[in-house]
Amino acid sequence: MAIGDRGRSGALAPRGPAVAARTVPAPDGERIVVAYEPDIDGAPDPGEVVWAWVSFEDDPAEGKDRPVVVIGRWGAALAGVPLSSRDRPGDPDRVPVGAGKWDAQRRPSYADVGRVLRLPPASVRREGAALDRRAFDRVIDRLEQRG
Repeated sequence: MAIGDRGRSGALAPRGPAVAARTVPAPDGERIVVAYEPDIDGAPDPGEVVWAWVSFEDDPAEGKDRPVVVIGRWGAALAGVPLSSRDRPGDPDRVPVGAGKWDAQRRPSYADVGRVLRLPPASVRREGAALDRRAFDRVIDRLEQRG
């Protein structure tokens, strides 16, 4: 989007210097193009917490609907990291992101950067909220560190 263009929400884009696209590695060796573009409009966007079916790590045939922070695009799909209200002290893959509307009880949440998910946009059930920009950047920084 050019400086001063209107985004999907109709608001003018902030003016400022162009920023180089960030990427993080995907589990399959591809690169995920990272972006922070929340637009609470009913469609999933990077920077938003959405709800999607996530399989269990120990049994991929089973899973549950859970919040996922969308971090960017992985080819034609979205890339996301699941959130949990369970902290695992000392686990370097858990990044605190705070509390938000995605949790009715407003419990603190933690992004599990050890699980990067490929989500077809149609698999996302609903938007929860936009993730705070600083929390989003902490998640991306940790993914970059994992390399």
